[in-house]
Amino acid sequence: MNHGYGIESPGAHHSPPNQQQPVRYVVIIEAGGSMIARLFVASRELAGEFDAGAEEIVLMTQGLQPERGATGPEWDRALAGHSAAERAAAEVYTLDV
Repeated sequence: MNHGYGIESPGAHHSPPNQQQPVRYVVIIEAGGSMIARLFVASRELAGEFDAGAEEIVLMTQGLQPERGATGPEWDRALAGHSAAERAAAEVYTLDV
């Protein structure tokens, strides 16, 4: 019999699908005059966005050689808001996962 006393136990925690997948690509790209780091999972769905100078981004890309430009068709949907010049100048890091 429940009369509203006590503390209800919390429900199950559900994470969005992107948080369960590891980040595969880090794209350093200009946006509005500043450099940002956009993080993508293997399917090129956005997993996060940070200032490119953040310590976490520097640590993730340390020792990796970037591919210059994100102009291929695989990046069209993921980087649709960026100009052709921004995409051509982008640095794409592929992380080992």
